[in-house]
Amino acid sequence: MIILGLSGALGHDASAAIIVDGNIVAAAEEERFIRDKHAKNKFPLEAAKYCLREAGVRPEQVDIVAFPYGEIPLSSGARWHYAKRYWYAPDRALDAIFNGNRRFRRNRDKSLDLMRELGLTKARFVPVEHHLAHASSAYHLSGFKEKTAIVGIDGKGEYATTFFGYGENGKIHKIKEFYDPDSLGGMYGAITEYLGFEMLDGEFKVMGMAPYGDPKRYDLSRLAKFEHGELKINTDYVNVVGLRRYKENGRGFYFTPKLIEWLGPKRQGDEIDDPYIHYAASVQQLLEDIALEMIEYYLGDIIRETGRIAMAGGVALNVKLNQRIIALPHVKELFVQPASGDNGTSLGAASFVAAEMGEPLEPMRHAYLGPSFTTEECLAACEAHPAKPRFQRVENAPQKGAEILAAGNPLAWFQGRMEFGPRALGCRSILGDPSHPGVADRINAQIKYRERWRPFCPSMLDRVAADILQTDHPAPYMTFTFDVAEHWKPRIPEVVHEDGTARAQIVTKETNPRYYALIEELERLRNVPVVLNTSLNRRGEPMVCSPTDALNMFYGCDLEYLLMEDVLVTKN
Repeated sequence: MIILGLSGALGHDASAAIIVDGNIVAAAEEERFIRDKHAKNKFPLEAAKYCLREAGVRPEQVDIVAFPYGEIPLSSGARWHYAKRYWYAPDRALDAIFNGNRRFRRNRDKSLDLMRELGLTKARFVPVEHHLAHASSAYHLSGFKEKTAIVGIDGKGEYATTFFGYGENGKIHKIKEFYDPDSLGGMYGAITEYLGFEMLDGEFKVMGMAPYGDPKRYDLSRLAKFEHGELKINTDYVNVVGLRRYKENGRGFYFTPKLIEWLGPKRQGDEIDDPYIHYAASVQQLLEDIALEMIEYYLGDIIRETGRIAMAGGVALNVKLNQRIIALPHVKELFVQPASGDNGTSLGAASFVAAEMGEPLEPMRHAYLGPSFTTEECLAACEAHPAKPRFQRVENAPQKGAEILAAGNPLAWFQGRMEFGPRALGCRSILGDPSHPGVADRINAQIKYRERWRPFCPSMLDRVAADILQTDHPAPYMTFTFDVAEHWKPRIPEVVHEDGTARAQIVTKETNPRYYALIEELERLRNVPVVLNTSLNRRGEPMVCSPTDALNMFYGCDLEYLLMEDVLVTKN
């Protein structure tokens, strides 16, 4: 059976994924092809074309198109809850009651138009509830065989914002959902805007800022409460629409003027400063504490029974929360879908339909699901590029790359299949030697052009990970932070964050042999089996996809070395 998943219903992070006979063959975000970060208000035309091409599938061979946005009936409590909580915006409230499927119909029609454009004439269109798609992307692809607790926390889908359930024998069972505006992800996103970042893009910046502050300095607990099994967000301050929004230069935000009266002016600029670092620390603490309370309340018995948790949704990318979940008593393993945001719902919708059809699903073994390019294609891109690159073919790219890193230089590293999800995992990366003081500041200031306080992640060899991270918990996708062992902190200072943690990727030879070889070569030269790793892009741009994208990025910053497969590009 051939199932193509498409996403883009919520106006951001459109993507496509294809599952053939239970195997994930390809998945990619639209932004990478059209070079527009988050692909706002786009549907995944180019990503879908790539998936079909990678799978060697003709459009007429596709059996089902799965789409992660369902039809919510009036009998559901979701629409009534929404109407009640948005009483102050009667147009929104009445629309939810009398026309609550308007967004579903619009998304369905856009999907059918895209299917016609792609020539998917024989495929059946199957909508899947948004949070069921998130749940499936985590549970069905985790490889867990035992009864598994499922957590889905994000901004919102159709109406739901939070999902608690469990998976057993391949079936997903709902226990509890919360509905908009009662959304931890929405609350965190509103404070993200207040702290001067873009919602749906800057939440990880708030998470990175939080360790510089003191969560006890300011009490933000009035923003959200979890009592007697119910979550309630205080819409006097956040998660608001219409006339309640704070406005600045003609733009409305998801927080109110009352928040400004309480906390002071909205943050501006790139520096980490008082009191905003403390607000970041406080909202991070609030998110963690309430999420853990909810997990215990709804899933505690299941966790104590089997110790397995599968998690997705945008909040699942909050690595500090995930560290605390792993530390809970009785948790044996937490699987977080590497594409936990809405980009991953194309894969989740496809996997959900496959499971419902009785198709045995192979677990997700890696996130290298995007396009790859040959050395010859990289050479052709160099020949055609207007910057007239200086390039040469090298015999041993991992060895050459390690030599460049060992000399203290950052390196753009382009090889293999592009990663699915927001994290660079050794195929579209900027690398550095984490034992060289100052390399992180150099990458932030001269290459990424981003806030100088932003942390970097370590990619490390699997055989040393337990010694560095003091745990043997799997970590292939940079979805967790861990406390770095004291004896390693002075050896890899450039990838240890302010609070002594690191958001680590454990690299295996089986999933990425070329990247593994590079790190081994660096270990031989510097006695450090770790590289600093960040995504190959500049601030505000999507991760690069093609050799031409890599060259454009290379000539738009101060990078001096780019390795694309076996092609070394250098600047004069």
